[in-house]
Amino acid sequence: MGKIRTHKASAKRFSVTGSGKVKAYHSGHRHNLDHSKSQKRKRHLRSSQILSPAMTANIKRLIGQD
Repeated sequence: MGKIRTHKASAKRFSVTGSGKVKAYHSGHRHNLDHSKSQKRKRHLRSSQILSPAMTANIKRLIGQD
């Protein structure tokens, strides 16, 4: 049986913290930043987020962090 390959697209978007949580960045911070979004919304989109436990299990399987 062959090795399980890392899903490279997911590995580029998610990272695992030292305590095992999965960190990701918010969507919606690439374009249309001039007038359609408030300053508060853009400021919060800049920071990263910790994924839920259910999502964490899926992402860890994709990026090979079992």
